[in-house]
Formats: sequence, structure tokens, C-alpha cells
Amino acid sequence: MGLADSLGGKAVKPRGSGATPPPDGSRPLPGWRRYWPMYAAVSPFFILFAVFGVFPVGFSVYLSFMSWDGIGEMRSIGWDNYAYLVTDSDFWQSIGNTLVIWLLSTVPMVFLALVIAYALHTAVRFKAFYRVAYFVPNITSIVAMTLVLGSVFSDSSGLLNSALRAISAGEVGWLSDPWAMKASVAAITTWRWVGYNAIICLAGLQAISSDVFEAAKVDGAGNRQTFFRITLPMLRPVILFVAVTSTIGGLQLFTEPQVLFPVDDNGNVGGPGGEATTIVLHLYQQAFIFNRFGYGAAVGWALFLLIAVFSVINWRLIGGHDEDAIGTGKRKEKTRAR
Repeated sequence: MGLADSLGGKAVKPRGSGATPPPDGSRPLPGWRRYWPMYAAVSPFFILFAVFGVFPVGFSVYLSFMSWDGIGEMRSIGWDNYAYLVTDSDFWQSIGNTLVIWLLSTVPMVFLALVIAYALHTAVRFKAFYRVAYFVPNITSIVAMTLVLGSVFSDSSGLLNSALRAISAGEVGWLSDPWAMKASVAAITTWRWVGYNAIICLAGLQAISSDVFEAAKVDGAGNRQTFFRITLPMLRPVILFVAVTSTIGGLQLFTEPQVLFPVDDNGNVGGPGGEATTIVLHLYQQAFIFNRFGYGAAVGWALFLLIAVFSVINWRLIGGHDEDAIGTGKRKEKTRAR
């Protein structure tokens, strides 16, 4: 008895013999013609990404080898922009300013984010209120808040100096002293991002199983031992994410110093002596104030290289231990197998 007889006389088409032809007898459409409606549906994203993402990046690479004022004809100058970049004292000053502000903001920010997240995780009452309160600065207009905080840091009539005078502690040139200027920008940055990072750390804490903490408590571990030997190691991927994103954001700092220290009549940025000029602020000055678009593009790619280096350093310092532990475990397993 054949297969057709066993199924009531109906012939069964073998698998893989091709698509069933339409009832009208026409041939099925080729693959690209059959799926073009789906491609057309997702094409707006790729078109916009190509126009506003891929093209600007590629054009900035091309522009970094040109001399262009934004209106006239482009003139190829080879590696001259990068050669001048190495000898530009203002560029190196902006790197130093950015790194100091990054240290003054990122390190306290990550520490405070962990403390706040741990407090929110262990709190019993008003959890939702505190989460919203800590996240509000991140969604507040940074320009408006920088203007408000600028009046707080004012040298002559600021609230901070008024409080210092009230306790006979003298005054601080928050907007004129080199280190105080950097501290002012770092304080605004920390205020803006600490709540966001605390929410990220809180999500990581909530992802840790409560059985782990209960087992540690049964074994006699105190709160300090539990935090440093269980919580922090299990939060390492979250801490790595916070550190990398904070590093990227800190090295791209622009709005806070630009609003806190407006451009003067000579086109100078970053306050007195340029002590608060960040790398992006220096890029803005060169490209959009002095109309050196080619040199501005070169500064942008130098910033990209610096961000990549610091991201790798963060990865090795925070996340590299996991890879080392995995590698050690694999070597031990191979040794036992032998």
C-alpha cells in the first residue's frame, strides 16, 4: 500500500519540493519581491540612521583632513590638523580640565549612587517617593538648573558665599578660582546624574536573589561583610555599566560649563583663563566660534580615542576580574581532566 492509499488516496507532496503554486497557476514571487513590504516598513529607520548617523561620522573623518570655514571651498591639508592638535596648548589644557572635572564628579557620583541605591533597597517606607525624588534632576532642564545653580555659586551674591560669610569662614571664588570653577561644574554634574545611576544600581540590587542574603545571614555574616563580599561582587556588571557611561558622559561634558561660563566678547570659553574649558567646549569654540571646522573635527576624533581608552581602562579595572576568574576556572577544569 502506498503513502497516497494510506491517506485516503490523497497525494502528499514531499517536504522541500518548493512552495505550493497559487490557485491561478502563476509562479510564486522571488524572495526579495515577496518580502519587500517588510523591508519597506523598516526602511525609514535605516534611511534616517544613514542620513543623520553614518553620513555625519564619515563626513567628520573627511573634514578632519580639510581646512574649511563652513562657507568657502574646502582645501585638503593632510595631517596638519592632527599635527597642530598635538602642539595646541589650549587642547591639552581642555584635556586636563576635563579629567579633573571627571574625577571630581564621577568618583563621588558612583559612590553616592551605591549608597543611595542600598538605602532605597533596604528602606521600608516611602520607597516610590524617594525613587522619584532622586530621578527628578535627570529629567529637569539642565540649562535652567545650571542658571539657578550659577546664582548659588556666584562670587559676590551667591548663597554659598553668603553662608560662608555668616559663619565667618571667608569666601570662595566659585566662578573665578581655577579649582573652585572645576568643583562647581563637577557639583552640578553630580547633582544631575547621581539619581539616575542610583536607580540603575537599585535595579541591580533587586535582581540579586534574597536567598543569597538569607544564606549569608545564616552563616553569621554581618551587614558590612554582606555588602563588601556579596553585594558588591554581584553588582560588578552594574557598576561597570555605571562607570563606563559616567566616563563617556564626563568626557563629553558641555552644557554645564557652557552655561555657567558664557562666551565673552573675544570668543573665549570656560571662564577666566579657560580653567573650565572641556574638550567638547574647546571643539565648540574652534568649530562654531572661530569657524575652523576641519580642526574641530580633528578634536572630535581625538575625543573619541580618549573615550575608547578610558572605557577599556574601566573595563579592565572593574570587569576584567570576571574574565580572569572564568579563565582560572577553565584552567583548573582542564588540569583536573588531565
